[in-house]
Amino acid sequence: MTLKSKDLVSVEQLEEREIERLFMLTGKIKRNRRLYRRALDGAVLALIFEKPSLRTRFTFETGIYELGGTGIYLGRDEIRLGTRETIYDAAKNIERWAHGAVIRTFSHRNVQAFASSCRIPVINGLDDLLHPCQALTDLFTLKERKGPLKRLTVAWVGDGNNVLHSLMWASAKTGVTLKAAVPEGYEPDPYISETATGYAAARGTSISIVREAGLAVEGADAVYTDVWTSMGKEAEAEVRRGVFFPFRVDAGLMRRAKPDAIFMHCLPAHRGEEVTDELIDAPYSVVFDQAENRLHLQKALLLLLLKKGPKE
Repeated sequence: MTLKSKDLVSVEQLEEREIERLFMLTGKIKRNRRLYRRALDGAVLALIFEKPSLRTRFTFETGIYELGGTGIYLGRDEIRLGTRETIYDAAKNIERWAHGAVIRTFSHRNVQAFASSCRIPVINGLDDLLHPCQALTDLFTLKERKGPLKRLTVAWVGDGNNVLHSLMWASAKTGVTLKAAVPEGYEPDPYISETATGYAAARGTSISIVREAGLAVEGADAVYTDVWTSMGKEAEAEVRRGVFFPFRVDAGLMRRAKPDAIFMHCLPAHRGEEVTDELIDAPYSVVFDQAENRLHLQKALLLLLLKKGPKE
C-alpha cells in the first residue's frame, strides 16, 4: 500500500480510497503497535519545527522510534527556513541525509517550496493555512466511535483556522457533512471553501458556513471546537475573546446535538474559553482519543509515504 503523491502537504491531494487505505492501516497499527516495529529500520527523518509543539513532536518522534527509525529534531534556531539559507538549499542538503521530513512552520508556501525542492517525502506537520495530520486523525477517531463516515454530520464551532481548512477537505473527500459556525470576518479561506463545497456536492453531502453556533450543532453527531487565538495571532487575543464568546461550547449548546454526540478538540484547549471543563472531561469527550490517534495515523502515513512494509 502506498500513496500516489510522494508528500502529504495538503489533504486536498488525497483521493477517497487513499484515505480509506490510510485508515485501514492506522487501525491495524493501533490494534498491534509492535507489528511494524522494524519497518523503517535505518530510516532517518528530519523534524523541522519552527513552531513549538507537544502532540506533533511527541507523536512523530515516538512513531518513528517504534517503526525502527531515527528522528532528528531541528528547531527554529537550527534551520530558520528562508532566512539562514534558501529553502531550496536547505531541502537539497536534507534530501542527501534523510529519508523523509516533517515540517511544522508558519508559512504554507514554505512547506510547498521545501516539498517541491527535494526528492524525499515531506509531511506537513502544521502551517498557518493547513493541519492535514490533525484532520485525518479527527476523521479516523470519528469513524472509530461512530462507524461509516458517509452518514455522519460534524459541527465546527469557532475560528476559520488551519484545522477547519483541512477538516473541510477531509470531510468533503469522505462524505462527511460539515456545518461550521464561524463569526463574520473569521471565515475560512475562500478557495478552500469553494473546492470543499464542490467535492462534497459530488458525493451528495455538503459543507456549509453559518453564523450561529446552535444552527451548526443542531442534530450533529460530533461537535468540534478549537482555541479562539492560534499561534502567531496572540496580539488579537483580547478582541477575539469578545467576538468568539457567543461561540463558546458548553453543556447547553451540546444538548442541541444528537443524544449520543461526541465532543472533539484538537488541543491544546483554553479551558473556560472555547469550551467548559464539564465538556472536555465528559464521558462523550474524545479529545484524548484524538491525541492518541495522532501517533497511530502518523505511523501509517510514514509507512505509506516511505513505501515500506512489515519486516517480521
